[in-house]
Amino acid sequence: MAEAERIIGTPDTPDAARAERERRGDGTASGERSGAGGPETDAGSAASAPSGGTGTAGEPRGRRRIAVLFAVAVFAYALDLVSKMIVVAKLEHHEPIEIIGDWLRFEAIRNAGAAFGFGEAFTVIFTVIAAVVIVVIARLARKLYSLPWAIALGLLLGGALGNLTDRIFRAPGVFEGAVVDFIAPKHFAVFNLADSAIVCGGVLIVLLSFRGLDPDGTVHKD
Repeated sequence: MAEAERIIGTPDTPDAARAERERRGDGTASGERSGAGGPETDAGSAASAPSGGTGTAGEPRGRRRIAVLFAVAVFAYALDLVSKMIVVAKLEHHEPIEIIGDWLRFEAIRNAGAAFGFGEAFTVIFTVIAAVVIVVIARLARKLYSLPWAIALGLLLGGALGNLTDRIFRAPGVFEGAVVDFIAPKHFAVFNLADSAIVCGGVLIVLLSFRGLDPDGTVHKD
C-alpha cells in the first residue's frame, strides 16, 4: 500500500496543493495590481481634466473686466453730466469764476467743435465719430481680460457718451448740438470733464501699447 501511494503521488499532494494556492494567489495579486492601476488611470484622467476648464475660469474674469469698464464709463459720464448741468444753471451768462488767479477759472462756453474747441465746422462728423467709438468699444469689450485696458476704455466710453449727449440734446439741433465747456486754463483751450476722460483714456492706451499689453491680457515683446 505504501508503495502504491508513493507511485500514485499521494505524498506529493500537499506540494501540489501549495502550488495551486500559490498560483491562485498570483492571479489574485495580479488582479489586485490591475485593479490598482484603475484608480491611477482615473487620477491621471482627473488630473488632465482641469486643462479643459481654463475657459470657464476665464469667463468670470472677463465678466469682471467688463463690469469695471462700464462702472468707469458710468462714473465718468455721470460726473460730466452733473458738472454740465451745474455750469448751465449757475455759471452760464455770468462772470467767470477764478479758481487759481488767472491760471485757472471756470467759464461757461458752448463749443460746436471737437475736444478743446477744434473743428467747429464739422459738428456732425464729430458726432458720427463719437458714435462709432462707442460701438467699437462695446464690441471690443467681449474680448477684454485686462484691468488697465478696462479702465482706459471705460474713460473713453464715458467721455464719448458725455459729449455725444450734448451733440444730440442741446441747441441748435439734433446731432449739431454745442458741447458745454467750462474748464479754462490760462493760454489753453476751454474743455470739460468728458474731454479730460477721453484724453486720460487715450494716454493710458498709448502707455499700455508701449508696454506690449493687449486688451485680452496677453503681453508681447517686440
